[in-house]
Amino acid sequence: MILCRVIDRIVSSTKDRRLDGAKLLLVVEVDPDGTERAEQHVVADTIGAGQGDTVLVAIGSAARLTEATRTQPIDALVIGIVDRVELAP
Repeated sequence: MILCRVIDRIVSSTKDRRLDGAKLLLVVEVDPDGTERAEQHVVADTIGAGQGDTVLVAIGSAARLTEATRTQPIDALVIGIVDRVELAP
């Protein structure tokens, strides 16, 4: 899993039919303290994340292991919205 922050929504009117109705987001990887990294990803979202949310993202075949994504051609999926990150002192 990768810790990321949602930058914005991606709109694609022409895409594989299996992605019809799928919500796509642009996310940037972040460190546990919230510092943005250089890596960005386009991810599918089935749980309702929004701009500014910190999220957990599954990359690769794990993104297709949910009931909602089993037949979709995706390799990145929001699998959780993070309430907080607790770092040990």
